[in-house]
Amino acid sequence: MSFRRDGAPAISETEMSTKVFVDGQEGTTGLKIFEYLSQRADVELIRIDEAKRKDVDERRRLINASDVTFLCLPDVASRESASLVDNDRTVLIDASTAFRTSADWAYGLPELTRGQRERVRASKRIAVPGCHASAFVLAMRPLVDAGVVAADFAAHSYSITGYSGGGKKMIADYEAGGNDLLKSPRPYALGLTHKHLPEMAAHTGLKSAPVFTPIVGDFYKGLAVTTFFTPGQLAKPVKPQDVQALFAEYYAGEAFVNVMPFNAEDNLDGGFFDVQANNDTNRVDLFVFGNEERFVTVARLDNLGKGASGAAIQCMNLAVGAAEDTGLKR
Repeated sequence: MSFRRDGAPAISETEMSTKVFVDGQEGTTGLKIFEYLSQRADVELIRIDEAKRKDVDERRRLINASDVTFLCLPDVASRESASLVDNDRTVLIDASTAFRTSADWAYGLPELTRGQRERVRASKRIAVPGCHASAFVLAMRPLVDAGVVAADFAAHSYSITGYSGGGKKMIADYEAGGNDLLKSPRPYALGLTHKHLPEMAAHTGLKSAPVFTPIVGDFYKGLAVTTFFTPGQLAKPVKPQDVQALFAEYYAGEAFVNVMPFNAEDNLDGGFFDVQANNDTNRVDLFVFGNEERFVTVARLDNLGKGASGAAIQCMNLAVGAAEDTGLKR
């Protein structure tokens, strides 16, 4: 018999068959979820006829026939699909921003706090975090909980990410080639109202969202969020080495969070940071760089893995009683 990380027996593939419907399979996240699940013997995928993708009655039927439905849709459509459930059995796992700050939905970041994994496991409504938000929250929440950062801390962060996070049109634009403007990094959301901001505040314990600027680069996937700190901003006097140690203690035993040694030369490639090193995994790497005068935290992940589809699968595993890492690469 195999066991989950919390010591409880994991249900084997021969003992379970989970019926799964992906509502919105044609999108980037939906396609990736479908790819993950197509390789699993413990999952029965329910497909919708292409001609009925927008048929509300057919979607209602398939959602209610499923054990788990992934909602890979725009916010409005996700809310509509959520309203179609007429049983108390189907687990909804939503990949949009519609429910990420709702008290009625579990935030799908099991590593958030010691009790979050159980909340995800017990919930029938799970909201998968945004990719930028996952990285920011995982690096900030331990500092707030430890009192190193006060709730009124004014956070400043930026993220660099691959173009796959922009969806089908952006992917097509980059992969078509011929546009020199796409060869250089491109900051965006400069109105400072990025859609991930509400969850960045709600799930860190901060009173306000960070000043946050994302940047898209000419590479398919990979993401890193960097946040800046100086001693005068902190509620407690700490060195960057202390922050690294705090991270290591906070995430001890977490399969998908890897806290890297402080300023180790192995963290860099000739002095440069590799944003894509976690691609094709469900892993988050946490770093602290700097000195006693100033330091940064960096959280790196695959924006299509732990930043989207991988996180959704991790939540499904918890919800159906499978081993949490089933089908996922560390």
